[in-house]
Amino acid sequence: MLYNFLSIERMSGCWNPGVPGPCLRASLTGLFFSSSQSAPAPAFPGTPGRCHVHGAMGLPLLVLLLPLRCVSGLPFYNGFYYSNSPNGWSPGQGHGEGIFNGVKLVVETPEEILFSYRGANVTLPCRYHYEPALVSPRPVRIKWWKLSENGAPEQDVLVAIGLRHRAFGDYRGRVHLWQEREREVSLEIRDLRLEDYGRYRCEVIDGLEDESGLVELELRGVVFPYQHPQGRYQFNFHEAQWACEEQDAVVASFEQLFRAWEEGLDWCNAGWLQDASVQYPITQARHPCGGLGLAPGVRSYGPRHRRLHRYDVFCFAAALRGQVYYLEHPEKLTLAEAKEACQEDGAQIAKVGQLFAAWKFHGLDRCDAGWLADGSARYPVAHPRRNCGSLEPGVRSFGFPDPHSRKYGVYCYRPR
Repeated sequence: MLYNFLSIERMSGCWNPGVPGPCLRASLTGLFFSSSQSAPAPAFPGTPGRCHVHGAMGLPLLVLLLPLRCVSGLPFYNGFYYSNSPNGWSPGQGHGEGIFNGVKLVVETPEEILFSYRGANVTLPCRYHYEPALVSPRPVRIKWWKLSENGAPEQDVLVAIGLRHRAFGDYRGRVHLWQEREREVSLEIRDLRLEDYGRYRCEVIDGLEDESGLVELELRGVVFPYQHPQGRYQFNFHEAQWACEEQDAVVASFEQLFRAWEEGLDWCNAGWLQDASVQYPITQARHPCGGLGLAPGVRSYGPRHRRLHRYDVFCFAAALRGQVYYLEHPEKLTLAEAKEACQEDGAQIAKVGQLFAAWKFHGLDRCDAGWLADGSARYPVAHPRRNCGSLEPGVRSFGFPDPHSRKYGVYCYRPR
């Protein structure tokens, strides 16, 4: 077994000789293993900006390169700072401030959670600067995307270069870059939708360098427990998602359930959350809900099988732009008559999520039970009083009565 060597050295024809740069000053020595002896091969003809290769190679070859730290003159780069480049030039970054030795790109986004309402316009702040400051402006590329939540894929929102930008998916026509001040690249989202809440990343790309910041957006809303018409613990995870969507809501996240618990939500039946875990909030410990020995809190069954296990669900409904109201009607109605009555009034029968949102954010208070779109009968109490249920505010439920019974009125919803 013979050993052959490969030597790669810097040519004198490389531009700016004597200054560390793209061409290698030192030699890299590779060790090759050859199954037969071979004579030295002639070197490749040298040309400016290229490197000589000496020695011979047999097949098969195994190349062992020395660590790059042994090579002097390589550009300084750690993924965060600009590289040292001759004459202040760096590939893809244009001409500007000379040698960018230790110039740092910083992206600024707010640490606090931003809250807004469905249907509103919101601006997600993002600015960037350089340390130390640069005088001349530099071309950058901006990218906004929404981070994945509980296994969902990431969503591209917007990319921009200069005055040109492109939006993606459901964000088309609803987003644009807000650039009121120098180096401001905030994202404005119009007509917020229920699914728009989450974490967004603002990335600034300057040549080979990039930095990013995180903005968390939450919608004002209300968490409510929801059961199947046939009783408790009937939904697998996918059915729970569908059930919430049917009530103009989404499956609540743990953070949303935790905030609802802090505001006083107390519910003894376990329900699905957005991450496919099953939990329930307890503000007052009691025997049927885990016993008196456990402290109040959000209790967890942990992650459950999305298809096999069955529970209730906690839904999240955002604040409304429309109006929920009790329809004044001379008679009580069946479910079918209730739907027709709302349509005749220029509205539609309200959904459970809409009734909860109207109670939470508009103070809807009515002691009359009315039909809702899912076939349940409920009524909202903002100001508890005698002969109107318990002494706690909330949405009272009569369950899912016979749809042909004439014992209830109806709650309608009129969009704005």
